[in-house]
Amino acid sequence: MAIVTSRYARAFTDVVFEQKLDPQQTLQQLQSFVDLMQENHNLRVVWENPAIPADQKRNLLDQLVVRTGAAKAVRNLLAVLIDHHRIHQLEEVFRAVRHEFNDRLGLAHAEIVSARALSDGEKRELELQVMKITGKQVQAKYETDPKLLGGAMLKIGSTIYDGSVRGQLQKLKEQLSS
Repeated sequence: MAIVTSRYARAFTDVVFEQKLDPQQTLQQLQSFVDLMQENHNLRVVWENPAIPADQKRNLLDQLVVRTGAAKAVRNLLAVLIDHHRIHQLEEVFRAVRHEFNDRLGLAHAEIVSARALSDGEKRELELQVMKITGKQVQAKYETDPKLLGGAMLKIGSTIYDGSVRGQLQKLKEQLSS
């Protein structure tokens, strides 16, 4: 399935960059449709139902595009997913598109979870470290989780760097038990 979603993502990204659309705005528009599909069970049922004709599904899509003001490229991607019975993979396609955009723009998306709220200086230092690791500009999303006890966990793509006290204690526990 990942191959299929990455093909859609690469093709969509090509269109966005060829038409010189704002990648961030386009991503937000696509995210709004992902959210809409998650929140609206009836919409999901209609778009995923093979018994409903594709033209009716696209008419509904067109009405939603008018309401949201989404770009034609976003509308066309959704129409292709509907026509090829892949609309159920919209969230996967969205993640792949975000990954493609970040690659082409030289950005790394990092999720940082710390035991306490970090100061601006600490955030800058962490982002500098991530830039050294990835060689890319960093877009960081910060969260707090007191269960970490101290330190932080960093996730870049599928790689997790665990510098939390909880993680260190877990490693120590595994070493002692083996």
